[in-house]
Amino acid sequence: MADEMVRSAQRFVNSVYGEAKIGMEVEEDGKTGWQLMYALTRALQYELGITELSNAFGPKTLSNLQATWPSIGFRDTPANVTMIIQSALYAKGYDGSGINGIYDERTADAVTLMMQRMGVASAYPGSDLVPKVFKALLTMDAYVVVNNGSDTVRDIQRWLNGRYVKRRDFFVMPCDGHYSRNVATAMIYAVQYDVGMSDDIATGWFGAKTLASLERHELGVGDTGDWVRLFSAALCFAKRSTTFTATFSPSMASAVRAFQRFVALDETGRADASTWASLLVSYGDQYRKGAGCDGVTKITDARAATLKSEGIEIVGRYLTPGGSSLPQKQIQPGELDTIAANGLRCFPIYQTWNRSADDFSADAGVRAALSAINLAKRFGFKNGTTIYFAVDYDAVDWEVSRHIIPHFKAVHRTVGENSAYNVGIYGARNVCQRVADEGYAVTSFVSDMSAGFSGNIGYPLPRNWSFDQIVTKWVGSGEGRIELDVDIVSGRDRGQSSFDPGLDTTGLDTDFDPALRDTALREVQSYLESIGVPETGGDGWTDDDWATIGGNSTTASFNDVISMDWLFTDLARLLRLRKALVQAPVLWELRKWNVLDKVADEAVKDGHKSDSSTGWGQIFAWVAIEARNYCIDNGIINGDRLTDDDKASVWERLHDDPTYNITTAAYLTIYNAYQTHVPRPGLDTSDSDAEEILARYNGTGEGAQKYGRELIGLYRVLERFNLISRTS
Repeated sequence: MADEMVRSAQRFVNSVYGEAKIGMEVEEDGKTGWQLMYALTRALQYELGITELSNAFGPKTLSNLQATWPSIGFRDTPANVTMIIQSALYAKGYDGSGINGIYDERTADAVTLMMQRMGVASAYPGSDLVPKVFKALLTMDAYVVVNNGSDTVRDIQRWLNGRYVKRRDFFVMPCDGHYSRNVATAMIYAVQYDVGMSDDIATGWFGAKTLASLERHELGVGDTGDWVRLFSAALCFAKRSTTFTATFSPSMASAVRAFQRFVALDETGRADASTWASLLVSYGDQYRKGAGCDGVTKITDARAATLKSEGIEIVGRYLTPGGSSLPQKQIQPGELDTIAANGLRCFPIYQTWNRSADDFSADAGVRAALSAINLAKRFGFKNGTTIYFAVDYDAVDWEVSRHIIPHFKAVHRTVGENSAYNVGIYGARNVCQRVADEGYAVTSFVSDMSAGFSGNIGYPLPRNWSFDQIVTKWVGSGEGRIELDVDIVSGRDRGQSSFDPGLDTTGLDTDFDPALRDTALREVQSYLESIGVPETGGDGWTDDDWATIGGNSTTASFNDVISMDWLFTDLARLLRLRKALVQAPVLWELRKWNVLDKVADEAVKDGHKSDSSTGWGQIFAWVAIEARNYCIDNGIINGDRLTDDDKASVWERLHDDPTYNITTAAYLTIYNAYQTHVPRPGLDTSDSDAEEILARYNGTGEGAQKYGRELIGLYRVLERFNLISRTS
């Protein structure tokens, strides 16, 4: 809703300053927001004579303000500066007494009320506006509880502001009832100030010096004072208490023991240095010994001995497809045997890049899941193993909603359907907890040593955490020297201590070689033309070009199939059959798709029909149900059997989701072998059996036999180039 005084503030900054003076204008819509605050910040910088203007109220702005107007009130301050103050007050919901350039009683009352809500009224008595409060004024920070915040957290925020605001690098934080990056940093500053660090030493970053200083401030039942207040504040921020108090009570000790138990610290019930550290920063006490580690270096006998001497029992190693710049990042041949022979255990981590939102989507989730399953089986990980899929960047909340959760939904569904493995997640606290809350990860491997991640600051350890990554270090010497990330272990996942013989991947299909694309396309075109299917049109409609009325050209169909080569390849490797047997009918159905198929699909959407052949592979929902049920019954895939009640949802997925459609086509290939009484397709399926399987894709009878005769030639063309790809 528009506010007329906010609109007046917008008009003021545009008319007095605008593009000519501050390099920006704001929309005069009466709605408060950061753009108005940025413009007011630039306007203040302009009045201070700063020539390089910025949206940020930084050190230069603060120092110039302190030198020019160390205290603004009932004095001869320039009217424009007072109007900047009044405009900002209205933007923050306070009465600025009009935007008239006069710092009067109403303006003073608004400033006083704001400082009271900030908790700094005692530090800055009176109604003058001092530079640090001016800096806070030009933000969107709130000083009352908002968005279901906590009254207790607000009280702590006000206490911290009032107690430390006069220290050089401590600035007014919001008092909105929410734990945030600013609050977390303020807590570290508070500890550093109270242990006696000067302004030149205190940094707001938790390191070895801060940890060591806390060893002199261990607290227990009966202790009182501001150190207890600080510790109780940390417990409140960690959601282990709701009481902000100066007395260390037995109930506080009980809360401390519960926290220590959860984060795998010794259950002393006391505020020792390690407990302080775990409350103040995500990585906690980095000198702790962890029972786990992960790394990108091959485990040899010598390195295994080093790990055991460090107290490590469980090692995380990578299921990483080829192409890594780290040659030993992927599990090496024979490495798991070495790990097991030395009495260690191993948990697998799947990661390709996974360092930006663009790396995550539903399709990418399917691809990651199938690749991880294939690799885990290749290395011999037993059923029941949890594979940790990485989110190796600081994903903000909207990215988690839009990218990460759909990705893990697809990972969870694909892993569950195609294996007996479990899905875990590696990432920051917020990412892990949100994915776990959706039911898409059984355990979390937490990247807590990334303490600067917004997804770690202000968030507790996920409830299902299994490994807590806290520090990178080198250990050992000589051949046993190794760099590792130390992981605290909760016991929710103990990894694997023995491994199945790895699956033989000899002769399995591999990714299509892009260098073959043009030649392969020409041969596909040539073959289809030889059986009466030109680049476009055909099938008796020679006067029309299907491409102009909804049909697909051979080139477009071929390109679609190649674009999903990763899926055809991973399915073929997982099911141990030739991918050309799935590619051929899908390419054919894409090429032959026409306006009548579109009409049939629209009839289903409109409720005039209950089913139609649809999607890339032109599959009926009832056929998909039969094929999937056959594969479930025979242990080829997992899941609950489908019924006729599922027909509508199955049809919708076949129509909307090419990944689901292609996956179903692969299962249908196996089911069609059963229906035609030929052996399940494998790596050496004969052409005659392949023709029978392909024919059954189109039903039975003479039409189906013709379909099989046409598709076996296409199969041979595709298989020839797949053979070149896998043997080159």
